[in-house]
Amino acid sequence: MDLEELLQLADEGARRAGRLLIERFGGPARGVDTKSSPTDLVSDADRDSEQLLLDLIASKRPDDGVLGEEGGGRPGTSGVTWIIDPLDGTVNYLYGIPVWCVSVAVREQGRTLLGVIHDPNRNETFSAIRGGGAWVDGRRIGVSSQSELSQALVATGFSYEADIRGAQAEVAARLLSKVRDVRRSGSAALDFCSLACGRVDVFYESWLAPWDRAAGELIALEAGATISDLPPPRGNSIGVVAANPALHPAVDELVRD
Repeated sequence: MDLEELLQLADEGARRAGRLLIERFGGPARGVDTKSSPTDLVSDADRDSEQLLLDLIASKRPDDGVLGEEGGGRPGTSGVTWIIDPLDGTVNYLYGIPVWCVSVAVREQGRTLLGVIHDPNRNETFSAIRGGGAWVDGRRIGVSSQSELSQALVATGFSYEADIRGAQAEVAARLLSKVRDVRRSGSAALDFCSLACGRVDVFYESWLAPWDRAAGELIALEAGATISDLPPPRGNSIGVVAANPALHPAVDELVRD
């Protein structure tokens, strides 16, 4: 299997989906519906972006499986599965906030082999092949060297379900007195990328689906992050604590407690 070839296809798909989304960004929202809760939204932009990716992968890799956030996936026979988030940050997108992206990963036998995250608003594309480092637009990136917890900038996210959000707020409140500050961007994929290139020192979130983390987690790992799983508040969506190696033990303990 040629990983460079697959990376090129992932990059092409993420950029094409990004162009579709940016053309509609700021226009009237269409086909808006709810998913897991009344505040968890999906729109025609999500669905059309996912269909574009499905069609492209089918045309080039018809035997591969696909797992998509909006349910447009399919089983495969090759042993390779594409994990796609056609629009990570839907609420931002619908509110006109320019913090959202397209995330594409490739997995085989339970291991993520490569990931691409395209941010059309900043015109940045993050990528990684397992064992090959992390990159943004041809430039190698790495996590920060911050070792003082009190100086750490922490990114996090919250569930769309009210009871889980309440518990997450308690954790964030506990962290606030011990770190520099906390940021909530609204896109887990971009939070992983911010960690990977040193824009934040830590990212944690207690409830992530596979498409939320597949590409971003690999990019952060290849950039030097230490990553551990958090048990889910319920269901099977495992959370994550990701940080540079110096900060990870302290943050993991605080969040897990």
